[in-house]
Amino acid sequence: MRIVFFGTPAFAVPSLDALLAEGAQVVGVVTQPDKPQGRSRSILVPPPIKLAADARGLPVLQPEKPSGDVFLAALKRWQPELGVVVAYGHVIRAPVLALPTRGMINVHASLLPRLRGAAPINWAILRGDETTGITIMRMEEGLDSGPILHQATIPIGSEETAGELTDRLAQLGAETLIEALALMRLGRLTPVPQDAALATYAPKINREVTRVNWANDAAAISRRVRAFDPAPGAWTTLGGLELKLFDVRAAVGSGSPGTVLDAGDTLTVAAGEGAVEIGEVQPAGKPRMPAEAWTRGRAAREGQVFM
Repeated sequence: MRIVFFGTPAFAVPSLDALLAEGAQVVGVVTQPDKPQGRSRSILVPPPIKLAADARGLPVLQPEKPSGDVFLAALKRWQPELGVVVAYGHVIRAPVLALPTRGMINVHASLLPRLRGAAPINWAILRGDETTGITIMRMEEGLDSGPILHQATIPIGSEETAGELTDRLAQLGAETLIEALALMRLGRLTPVPQDAALATYAPKINREVTRVNWANDAAAISRRVRAFDPAPGAWTTLGGLELKLFDVRAAVGSGSPGTVLDAGDTLTVAAGEGAVEIGEVQPAGKPRMPAEAWTRGRAAREGQVFM
């Protein structure tokens, strides 16, 4: 079966490798354009899946958007029978969905219909879900609304960060994709329509979502920090200066929300209910560091208030 693979971040690489390891005929890879970085925006950085495709000798297309006559013509030349999409990052419209003769399937990092959308891993932690998983779905034009083909479930660790969960789900996604393709070859995949009444959503992460609300209880603050670790990082301010927080967990203490209770060997801050101990911080323009090292320079003092 001739497969065209759509993907962008490192999350997609295990699925591409799994296809190749199983002997699948991957005829090409579609990914996003290289991104300009650096102060002058003059350095172009390729997406991880492009690096993986280049290293494996696979042809690559990098359209600004997966649409238009030029892109469709290039895709047709590959004569794909099946499209596999893993965290591509663009909406795929009907003309592209209809091009592979056996349609297109998506590897989605949640148990659909829960957490449709762009950031299911972050939102699973943020909402306090105890389990999540991978859904292989047949793609249609709606937002992650196509019929479910195959699913696998895993628990979310009580102290697990988004980065750690992403790594585990990337591997599970690869395994579940291979299982689904094996069932497809055997004619044993039965599409199950999603119940739209059970759908929840995981929209793109914006700056306001990542801000710590000190009026929340300690458990909710800890979840918010873990949900955005390592990136983009949950943040707060102290004395008007931005600070990202990492390795935060519930601690003993109480006080007005956001008040620094201890800035010695530990950094403890009052929450709306209880308190949190902060293990690592990242001041603006600096690398992550132990909170103890940051407080040692009297960057925070007891009685100050995070906002």
